[in-house]
Amino acid sequence: MAAHAAVPARRTVHLHGAVLPALIGIAYGLYAPTVSRHGGALTWGQLWLGIISAILVGGAVYALRTYGRALPREPRAVAWGALAGVAIGFLYSLSGSSVLSASVLGLIVAAGVGAGAFYLFYTHEDATGHPAPY
Repeated sequence: MAAHAAVPARRTVHLHGAVLPALIGIAYGLYAPTVSRHGGALTWGQLWLGIISAILVGGAVYALRTYGRALPREPRAVAWGALAGVAIGFLYSLSGSSVLSASVLGLIVAAGVGAGAFYLFYTHEDATGHPAPY
């Protein structure tokens, strides 16, 4: 019986590569001017706010997803918490609230996301920081 040629392996698409950060950035960039305009018409300044916000948040998510494995679990959890806290605090400040209330909300979100991320990293890695075998 003759052997047949091997079927080439399919390349899988990973959403965390560039697509997921881009989608998160686009959603954030669309939401920021919506909060900022308070139901009024869209201006050029708000349009640029959305574009710059989308690029910054998408780039930060991409950087943490790509290069975050180089960090130990504690600083990586702090980085995810800081990103979430700054993003939510900034959106809340766009609504016209005080700086103090936006800062407090950002700190609460940062603490919650940081604790959740640390728990996720701690339960899915062994003591050396490698993914758990299960």
